[in-house]
Amino acid sequence: MTSAPVPVPGLPAVPAPSAVLELLKPVTWFPPMWAYLCGTVSAGLFVTDGGMERLPYVLGGVILAGPMVCGTSQAVNDWFDRHVDAINEPDRVIPSGRMPGRWGLWVAVAGTGLSAAFAVLFGLWVFVATVIGLAAAWAYSAPPLRLKLNGWLGNGAVGFSYETLPWLTAAAAALGTLPDGRLMLVALLYGFGAHGILTLNDFKAIKGDLEMGVRTLPVRLGARGAAFWTAFSMLGAQAGVVALLLIWGKDWQAVSVTLLCVGQAVLLWRFIADPVSRAFGVSAFGVLMYVTGMMITATALPTVIAG
Repeated sequence: MTSAPVPVPGLPAVPAPSAVLELLKPVTWFPPMWAYLCGTVSAGLFVTDGGMERLPYVLGGVILAGPMVCGTSQAVNDWFDRHVDAINEPDRVIPSGRMPGRWGLWVAVAGTGLSAAFAVLFGLWVFVATVIGLAAAWAYSAPPLRLKLNGWLGNGAVGFSYETLPWLTAAAAALGTLPDGRLMLVALLYGFGAHGILTLNDFKAIKGDLEMGVRTLPVRLGARGAAFWTAFSMLGAQAGVVALLLIWGKDWQAVSVTLLCVGQAVLLWRFIADPVSRAFGVSAFGVLMYVTGMMITATALPTVIAG
């Protein structure tokens, strides 16, 4: 564990760069980055003439979605969750003292400004989506809304911000207009399924959430009830996607996503029997299958829309 910074007499304590990186939680950046790539693929950017010339633009959008907007949301969340984390996870960077004073808040504010400024470079659609994502991050964690106190609203906001919004942002940026309704429906379904994925993260913090009045779904419904909801939302969303793929004549993609759902169903069945101890396993392997299906689906959409 990295030691807390040693204060210099007469100067405020400054966190180590490693503490700032830990606050931004790189492990959480993957979902919105992946969703942005799925949106790019679904818009057909890489199958059109000149599409590869926009690769720097795509990479910039991925950086914006992950390290910048998602990283900022993690800083916002950890600052306003510092009292809960002191109970659930006292080794986190703020309650442990490695991020001293109000540095957590300052990082969150700076990240918000830098993300919005960077988004301007990518045009109107990306800027508007970035502002929506940042607003959702603050609404999720900060008073007076603090949506995370309600497991239904909080996980819905994050699922939309992590999956649906980056997907639609990338597609709109690539197309220069609002995406086709079929593409939007797929992105919304995967965002709905992400509600269950986010519920998986709540099983590790039941004790502290109960004490601090955070009404996550494991607190509201009990561990088993929340586990059933997780399975329903993840598998239900993908069942909707499979149905759409079959309607659109994309048989191999439909079969592939179905097989991935079968693998997830096995994990989720075991998870329901013992939710608290098996949530991590579903997060590690079930989610991997879920996001693999996202990209497979994305490859089907350019010809669906063109047709």
